[in-house]
Amino acid sequence: RMKVALLTTDSREHFKDYSNPQPYFGTAPEALLEGFKLLPKDIEVHVISCLQRKPASSPAKLAGNIYYHSLHVPNIGWMKTLYQGCIRSVHHKLREIAPDIVHGQGTERDCSICAVYSGYPNVLTVHGNMRQIAAQLHAGPLSYYWLASRIEKWCLRRTDGVVAISNHTRGIVEPLTHRSWLIPNAVHPSFFGIERQVKRPPRILCVANVSPWKNQIGLIDALDSLAEKLSFEIRLAGGATNEGVYSRKFLQIVSERSWCRYLGPLHHEALREELSAATVLVLPSFEDNCPMVILEAAAAGLPVAASNVGGIPELVQDRETGRLFDPHSAQDMARVIGELLADEAQRRRFAARAKEVSQERFAPRRIASQHLQTYHEVLAETQKCHRPK
Repeated sequence: RMKVALLTTDSREHFKDYSNPQPYFGTAPEALLEGFKLLPKDIEVHVISCLQRKPASSPAKLAGNIYYHSLHVPNIGWMKTLYQGCIRSVHHKLREIAPDIVHGQGTERDCSICAVYSGYPNVLTVHGNMRQIAAQLHAGPLSYYWLASRIEKWCLRRTDGVVAISNHTRGIVEPLTHRSWLIPNAVHPSFFGIERQVKRPPRILCVANVSPWKNQIGLIDALDSLAEKLSFEIRLAGGATNEGVYSRKFLQIVSERSWCRYLGPLHHEALREELSAATVLVLPSFEDNCPMVILEAAAAGLPVAASNVGGIPELVQDRETGRLFDPHSAQDMARVIGELLADEAQRRRFAARAKEVSQERFAPRRIASQHLQTYHEVLAETQKCHRPK
C-alpha cells in the first residue's frame, strides 16, 4: 500500500473561510481524491494544506484511506519570503508522515516548491502555466505572476516529474523537466448527476476569476451586438476585487448592462446549480490549460463555446462536442455564441456527445489509477539512485 502526501490548497484559505470546520478544495483535487477513495487497498493519502489562520477545526480523516493535515503558517511565511514558512512547516509534517512520494498540486502557490524541497521523491501537477500567464499579462518585476513564473521554472527543473493535464502543457514543460506524464483532470461524480433545468431567457454562463487573461471584458463587448437582437442573460462567476484596474473596469461594465449579472466566487454546490440552469457555457480566455469548468459542463450535459487556445481544443472538438472561437475577435465570438443560442438541436447534440466523452475520459477511478501508476514509475526510478529521505 503506497503512502502519498498530496499538497494542495484548502479553499478555506482561498475564501478566508476559517470558521468552516470542514476543509474543501478545488474541483480538480477533490475529484482526484474521490478516485483515491475507490482504491483503499492500493493507496493511503495524506492531504496537507497551509493556511494563514488556524481554522475553527478540521477532521483528521476525509475518508477511510485519506487523512487531512492543516498547517498554520503566518503571513510572513508566504510569497513575500518565497514560501519559506510553508516549506518548513510541510517538511516537518512530512517527517512525521514518512510518505513514499509527495505530489504538489499546482504551481500557482506554495504546493510545488514545498514538494520540491520535501526531500522525498515528488511530482508536480501544472494546473495553470504561470510563465505563459505572466507573458500574457506582461507581468512586471516582483509582481505576483512574475515571481510565480520564476518559482514554477525553478521547480520544474528540480522535480522528479510533471503530471501534465493537457498536451499543451506537456509541450511547454518537457524542455525543463526530467519526465512528464499526460493525465487529464478527473471530474467529481456529482457533476455527472446534474439534472438540467434550463431557464428562460437563455443564460450564458462564464466561470473564471476576473483577469485580463480570462478576457471577460472582451466577451461582454462582443455580446453587445447580440444583445441588440436577442434576449439573454450572461452570468459571470469568479473572484474579483476592487483592487485591480481590470476588476474595477469589469464591475463598472457589468453594472451598466441590464443583461449582465456578476455572481462572485461560487462554491461547488452553487456552481452545480448554475450549470443546471444555463443554456451554454462560454470561456473566452487568451491562455488556458485544462479548465475544470469545461469538463464539469460536459459532465453536466451543458454545451460549451470556448477559445481556440492552449489546451482547450483537447477538451472541445469543434462542431462535435462544442464550438471554438478566436478570443481576439469580437465578431467571431458573437457569431459562434449567437449560432449556439439559436440552435437548440445543435446544443443538444454537442452536449450529449460531450457527456459521453467525459464519462469515458475523466471518471475519478480511471484518473486515480493513472496517478498511482505514475507514482510507481517515479519510485522505481528514484530507488535506483538510492535517494535519501
